[in-house]
Amino acid sequence: MPHKHNAKKRHHIPKAKYTLTNWPQYEAGLKQRGSLTLWITPEAIAQWKAAARTTPGGQARYSDLAIQTCLILRTAFRIPLRQAEGLMASVFSMMHLSLAVPDHSTVSRRAAVLPPVPRIPAEGEVHVLIDSTGLKVYGAGQWLEEKHGTRARRDWRKLHLAVDADNFSIVAHTLTDSQTDDPSQVGPLLSQTDGAITQVTADGAYDGHPTYNTIAGQGEGIIVAIPPRVTAVPEETTGPPSQRDRHLVMIQEKGRLAWQKAVGYGKRALVETMMACWKVLIGIRLRARNFASQKTEVAIGVAVLNRLLSVARPHSVRKQVNTA
Repeated sequence: MPHKHNAKKRHHIPKAKYTLTNWPQYEAGLKQRGSLTLWITPEAIAQWKAAARTTPGGQARYSDLAIQTCLILRTAFRIPLRQAEGLMASVFSMMHLSLAVPDHSTVSRRAAVLPPVPRIPAEGEVHVLIDSTGLKVYGAGQWLEEKHGTRARRDWRKLHLAVDADNFSIVAHTLTDSQTDDPSQVGPLLSQTDGAITQVTADGAYDGHPTYNTIAGQGEGIIVAIPPRVTAVPEETTGPPSQRDRHLVMIQEKGRLAWQKAVGYGKRALVETMMACWKVLIGIRLRARNFASQKTEVAIGVAVLNRLLSVARPHSVRKQVNTA
């Protein structure tokens, strides 16, 4: 009651409102996402059959690109492998192509040994945003635990993403088990990133000297925008202060909001947006059962999400709200 009584005297922050500046292009891109020509490219059809094998052993019928195309189609339209097989067969029939479609068993088996999917190369300088999220493993899981009180056998995986802050695309990714900590994946993510890294931004879970040392090993002059913990204290050294110590001094003198504005920490919201895009467009769970196939599934998901965002990306600007 006291809060409601004094509500009129409090300072009210109006809710931010945004408007799209490229609605015609964005709408056309959303329609293109459903086009089969976006996923079944002429290059994939031309390289559908596997190259002749020169070593002893059986001859594969389908190339790695053909398997990747089937997996991309399954992920893009969020359908099972059997339905993806039927969709590919119907498309080839309508296109009058005499190409065989790999059955779902072949796709599932070869997904575990599929080579890495090519990533979108980063051009020029890169501002890397790093974060992680959890993905459920396919199965009953939580329902069994809530319904029958039994411990679920299946675990969940942790997806680590590195996002380019300038063009909003995933430049690196790793998949680990749920027990792996976030700072240990900074090195693998940065080693996958093409281009010169100018800044690395992450949340407070990555704070610590090991993270700073790992980033420093990628090159000199890289800006690190990681908020120090509340209990953090400067190092007692006779040399020049480290970058982390300078952050601590600025926060003590000017406050955290001023520090966030100075280092551009607000861009970290883009990696949170990317996580939300993944959950909505790709899904919240992994369908594959073994870890090798799950890594391939995540790599396919990264390729699909980058393709979806490249053809339809909204350009929104914040509207001025009149408080009078």
